Amino acid sequence: MLTATLLILSLAVTGTGPADLDDPHKKDIAMQLVSSAENSSLDWKAQYGYIEDIDDDRGYTAGIIGFCSGTGDMLELVELYTERKPGNVLAKYLPALRKVNGSASHKGLDPNYTKDWKTAAKDTAFQQAQNDERDRVYFNPAVNQAKQDGLRALGQFVYYDAMVMHGPGSDKLSFGGIRKSALAKAKPPAQGGNEVTYLNAFLDARKAAMKAEEAHEDTTRVDTMQRVFLKNGNLDLNPPLTWKVYGDSYTIKS
Repeated sequence: MLTATLLILSLAVTGTGPADLDDPHKKDIAMQLVSSAENSSLDWKAQYGYIEDIDDDRGYTAGIIGFCSGTGDMLELVELYTERKPGNVLAKYLPALRKVNGSASHKGLDPNYTKDWKTAAKDTAFQQAQNDERDRVYFNPAVNQAKQDGLRALGQFVYYDAMVMHGPGSDKLSFGGIRKSALAKAKPPAQGGNEVTYLNAFLDARKAAMKAEEAHEDTTRVDTMQRVFLKNGNLDLNPPLTWKVYGDSYTIKS
């Protein structure tokens, strides 16, 4: 009886409110949602070996989060992998990755880089490096900013997905610029605003940024995914979740 009383007291003290996106289960849901948009699959762990040029002027896009040879995050990933595992199959490409950074060029990477990337993707050390860089560059900053803005799990995901696609920069087409545009239209909960109103303003700004880039002009990951959850009032991003991306339907039951 004493144990049960202590448990009740513990729950009262710690609280058992809705989980944030960094809760392991919610985080896995977030990875599945992004993978449905990035790779047309819920199996995000199958994407470590994904690599292609999607003609967005960012060079090769690869891995679980779309690391790009033209934007620096792929270079930082391979540097981390090589720091942890010197002499790996991708280490020899570091000079080329440094040269093509900031461009769409494949110079020094072709013809074998894509094959070697797929080989590296079978290595658990490379998989862990991808996880860690995803968290350092995208997931943790997005979730932390969303928490500061008073947003629950859906808002945290909205920030994360925007940061994945647009990058964490401050220009108008990056996450920082999108958030700035949203703040000009509505206040987040942390500033006394309405959460739904603010998230709609953020998604409006996100759509405008997407339409400004040809490679991102399909906005279904906003229209038929994030807006659906928002219209349903699912601010805690609780399953079951049903949505569409690019016309394909997906469900996460639990």
